[in-house]
Order: sequence, then C-alpha cells, then structure tokens
Amino acid sequence: MTLQEIAEELVSGCRRNSCESNLETLYAPGAVSVDAADAWGFGRTLRGLDAIRSKHEWRARATEVAAGSVMGPFLHGDDRFAVVYEARGKRKDTGESFDRREVAIYHVAEGKIVREEFFC
Repeated sequence: MTLQEIAEELVSGCRRNSCESNLETLYAPGAVSVDAADAWGFGRTLRGLDAIRSKHEWRARATEVAAGSVMGPFLHGDDRFAVVYEARGKRKDTGESFDRREVAIYHVAEGKIVREEFFC
C-alpha cells in the first residue's frame, strides 16, 4: 500500500469506529505508540501491536464518547502523515468529563505504520 492509501484507510476506519481492524491490517507487529502524557496509566510509550491493542481495548471500556471527529489525513513527505482527533465524553470510573483534541503523527515504513505519536 502507498502512504496515501494507508493514511486514507486509517482515517476511514476511525470514522467507521473500526480502529481494531486498522491495527490488524495497517500496523507493523513491532509498532511503537507514544502518548503526550501518561494520562491513562499505561506509560507514555508502548511497544508492539499487543500493547497498542490493549490500550485501545482499555480506552473503549473506560470511556464513553459522546461526540468526536477525525480530520485528515495530512501527508508529509513519503513516510509520514498526520490526523487531528477531537473527542468529547467522560471517564466511566470517575464520571469526569473530557474535551480532547490531539494531533497524531504516523510514521510508515515498508507499507505499515511503525510509529504513532500523539500531541495534545
């Protein structure tokens, strides 16, 4: 897949709320995910598809999203693209509301996402 195809498929999957299938088809097994802060107790850096999948699963169980949007993709060169995410909702354990906007930079090598970095 080309960078454009990978980027468009990731965004399309996020809009369809099928991020898990994105992980299976678009990410390299050794992909790295880096969050801006350790807001969820996982640490900032996760290594490997299983760890990233666990973060996605936990977040789906722990939060209730009332509204959200996905903007992009925005290509950069031949190996990176950005996506802007917005979400409003609440944490199920505390009831605390959140209104979050973050930019994600995805790095691609050999047709797979190898690194994602989130800025908020």
